Amino acid sequence: MIADVLSDAAGRMDRAVEAAKDDFATVRTGRANPQLFQKIHVDYYGTPTPLAQLASLNNPEARTLIVTPYDKSALKAIEDAIRNTPNLGANPTNDGNIVRVTLPELTEERRKEFVKLVRSKGEDAKVHVRGIRRKAKDDLDALKSDVGEDDLVRGEKELDALTRAHVDEIDEALKRKEAELLEV
Repeated sequence: MIADVLSDAAGRMDRAVEAAKDDFATVRTGRANPQLFQKIHVDYYGTPTPLAQLASLNNPEARTLIVTPYDKSALKAIEDAIRNTPNLGANPTNDGNIVRVTLPELTEERRKEFVKLVRSKGEDAKVHVRGIRRKAKDDLDALKSDVGEDDLVRGEKELDALTRAHVDEIDEALKRKEAELLEV
């Protein structure tokens, strides 16, 4: 029973760490990256639709991204969605077939803002992992009458080690993203 609680917590913590890494990838660095556009939703016939479902994304140059829509009638909506995305600073141009997005060079001040944003996202992810730990600890406490106290203490120690490992993994990903952002 303790193993079930721990494996469930480990799976949920793994998903939280992956979500944090995906979230870090959406913060822009000096290069254009298709993952920056992962969370952009386009108003497609009145329905918010992820950009990746409406178009293919190509990265021909370091700071340029080409968005080729599957449906040419969505060009204007895609262009507007990219232009209105906060923290991107991109100015898309539409030539009738594709949308070309050129990302401006990042200033030092903008890089520091992005570092703050990434740290905030990292802290949110760590809070989520700790919330999973708290829920698992409550589940372990509920098993108190079914298992021995020694097993319960051992399970809590394993849970703490699991939590520490996942928080460290988030910190490591955060450190890599900060270095990437501050690299000129």
